[in-house]
Amino acid sequence: MQAGPTTSTAGDAPPRAAARDDAEQLTGPEVATGAGGALPVAVDAMGGDRAPSEIVAGARLAADRSGVRVLLVGRPDEVEAAGLPLMAASEVVTMDEEPSQAIRRKKDSSLVRAAEAVRDGRASAMVSAGNTGAAMAAALLRMGRLPGVARPAIATTLPVPGANHTVLLDSGANSECSAAWLVQFAQMGSVFSRLRYGIGSPRVGLLSIGEEPGKGTPLVKETHRLLSEAEGIDFVGNVEGRDILSDAADVVVTDGFTGNVALKALEGSVGFVMRLVVGALRSDPVARASLDVVMPALAPLVEELDPDSQGGAMLLGVDGVCMISHGSSSAKAVANAVAAAHDLAAAGMVEQLRAAVAG
Repeated sequence: MQAGPTTSTAGDAPPRAAARDDAEQLTGPEVATGAGGALPVAVDAMGGDRAPSEIVAGARLAADRSGVRVLLVGRPDEVEAAGLPLMAASEVVTMDEEPSQAIRRKKDSSLVRAAEAVRDGRASAMVSAGNTGAAMAAALLRMGRLPGVARPAIATTLPVPGANHTVLLDSGANSECSAAWLVQFAQMGSVFSRLRYGIGSPRVGLLSIGEEPGKGTPLVKETHRLLSEAEGIDFVGNVEGRDILSDAADVVVTDGFTGNVALKALEGSVGFVMRLVVGALRSDPVARASLDVVMPALAPLVEELDPDSQGGAMLLGVDGVCMISHGSSSAKAVANAVAAAHDLAAAGMVEQLRAAVAG
């Protein structure tokens, strides 16, 4: 599960500029950028608690395992590229910097250059495990918003054992929202769920304190009315917090403040339960004797609940594919994020989001 800070970032990118000449800035193998080869995924090699070594290892794993083309972005003197092409960027946005100011001040940061690579047609998508707010700001200020999108939203995938994954949005981009924005989140979340998980008509639920249409804040009640009237959305009504990790809906819509609180509460609860189970199995000799039988049965569940299996959260509503991974991402998480970003770019997610919002 990807948890991001609740951040509001406004502004649009200027018209797309011609790609800057990076001939002297690119080291390592060439990257095909035209009809002769698929565009690579730009990976912020400097972002994350374990950068750059773990980020590079994940990028290398994605390239080896999935054949995805990867373009690392970072400081050449700090990044051992492992045979991957590297675009030079002299600056780094740290985890504790104010996002918008850092992006405007550090124009040669790895985050900004990765976003510009997508904008300028050098990459199909970007992936970063760095400062979540800064990744959002870089994508928004460099790629721009899709026409008609009021605010981009963070879509986080939550595993539901035995059922389809649940997509929760907004999970941290916008602390205050209007009902019209939440309808757009439902439109964009439906496109993401369909492309990412192959769900033909994703069911959309609205997070509230009760299933009845009259329950909830004025925002929730107004959103319920609009979703009930909206075309092209399979709205199933209100869902409660207990329904997020169930088969009640494929997409759960809420404001970024509520979504982020719900997400972190779920993360903490899942971790707490897992620690209880492991502790119980190690509590006495009889329980420990059952480990050889129980652990193989639990292994698939542990793998499914592992946040690294999802790779990260998707920023929906910008004019490009932007995957934001957890700050403590492992190589496994980075590899999965790169693969997912590549697949969604290849599936034309941005174009389908554009059509959904326009419709």
